[in-house]
Amino acid sequence: MMKNFSFIIIGIFALLIGAYPLIYVLVEHKHTFLSSKLPEVLQNVVWRISFFTHIIFGGLSLFIGWRQFGNTFRTRHIRLHKIIGKIYVWSVMISSISGIYIGFYANGGVISALGFICLGLIWLLTTVIAVLYIKKGNIHKHRDFMTYSYACTFAAVTLRIWYPLLKTITEDPLNSYLIVAWLCWGPNLIVAYFINKGRAFYYKKNTA
Repeated sequence: MMKNFSFIIIGIFALLIGAYPLIYVLVEHKHTFLSSKLPEVLQNVVWRISFFTHIIFGGLSLFIGWRQFGNTFRTRHIRLHKIIGKIYVWSVMISSISGIYIGFYANGGVISALGFICLGLIWLLTTVIAVLYIKKGNIHKHRDFMTYSYACTFAAVTLRIWYPLLKTITEDPLNSYLIVAWLCWGPNLIVAYFINKGRAFYYKKNTA
């Protein structure tokens, strides 16, 4: 029961934040994240293309990725699972690479930049490894690394939970942002690790 409830909550957050890029169509940019960037950054064409590429494909990967973890869906709709998986992988690869680039321009300087660049690199790496494992026919390892991959994808959600929370508690937006650059994905990977360990234990117990 608790597992199903958690899955539903993750799905709701994924759908809501996955649609986040629509804000840049519906709302004036002065009321969005772009208002926090320096004029010279906003005038950088490569940065602007990378930013919108990152949020569009990142939003897509978040929007569709959560559905892949439902056992019933995956079993009954294996072909659809593969199609969504391919879209997810390409979306992550595009969004992570563009995210690594814009990470160098992160608000807050080196500390936050390193946090977001590391996130992009781990996101890309775990996804590529997951693909390599499924090509070898190793479903369990594929699932493990896709869990790590989606934990990174879900950083888009946890960032938007942690940042306003820390900002309210500390009343220090800048240092809150520096912390969130790491906090938005570090704990996610720890949770993913224990999910994978629990899955391995369950599988071992039921196949012994």
